[in-house]
Amino acid sequence: MDSLQKLDRIIIQYLYLLPIIAIALFLFLYPVAYAVYISFTNFDLYHLFHYAFVGLKIYEQILTSSTFYTLLLNTIIWTVGSLIPMVVTGFILALILNQRDIKGRNVFFTLLLVPWAFPAYISLVIWYGMWNYEYGIVNKFLGLLGIPPINWLTFTNTAWVALILTNLWLSFPYYTAVFLSSLQSIPSELYDIAIVDGANAWQRFKHITLPLMRSAIAFVSVGGFVFTWNNFYPIYILTAGGPGISTDILIVYTYQEAFSYGYYNIAAAYSVISTIILTIMAILMLRIGRVLEVIT
Repeated sequence: MDSLQKLDRIIIQYLYLLPIIAIALFLFLYPVAYAVYISFTNFDLYHLFHYAFVGLKIYEQILTSSTFYTLLLNTIIWTVGSLIPMVVTGFILALILNQRDIKGRNVFFTLLLVPWAFPAYISLVIWYGMWNYEYGIVNKFLGLLGIPPINWLTFTNTAWVALILTNLWLSFPYYTAVFLSSLQSIPSELYDIAIVDGANAWQRFKHITLPLMRSAIAFVSVGGFVFTWNNFYPIYILTAGGPGISTDILIVYTYQEAFSYGYYNIAAAYSVISTIILTIMAILMLRIGRVLEVIT
């Protein structure tokens, strides 16, 4: 009797959750399933109501084109090139703010959060003006140092520099906040004991801070990798993928194929391929960083 009552309670609990689960599945699975479906059709602006199944034709076109591999390389450059300075800058600033003898560190930390507090779109529009060749403040500052103005967003190499520096400005407060909270969770007694044993600052960092921060660094790096891979706005607003497609990434190109040219099937196929690649790379990073082992 007790087992039947327990089973009834469990069923009732799941029935309460059923509407939420159904809505979540509909909002997530339906768009994904529909995107996968239309990637196997000729669904585009010219075949909105009468489209046909074409099999793997779209995937074959994408995977045999040089454009895809250029976009994939650009996406890797964008992701890794942004992630490394963001993690390093956030970690260094967190180490500085974690020092006990710094006066007014709460004020400094509050100021560091200013880029994070601004809406990203507004910040990107401001940065777009700052990189302007004729009127931008970046070239004005370089002029004070005797350096001629640079057409930042016109050439590939300088466009990448501008994009990565802008993304660093937008993102480093988040990494600083996460690393600072992780540093403050390390027991101070460990450092006190190390000082008594004669360990210098580098030894304390190497044998206490770094090992205890490894899981936090790995977890943040995986999350940052996934987010930056699909970070659409910086590239779309600053360069729109130009010059040509030299700074275009998969997510931006996918958007352009769908909403600029009306090739919804190609955009869906690109999104599927990008998701598969990102999932594989995220799993590899999780295994290498042993993040799941630490969490569980």
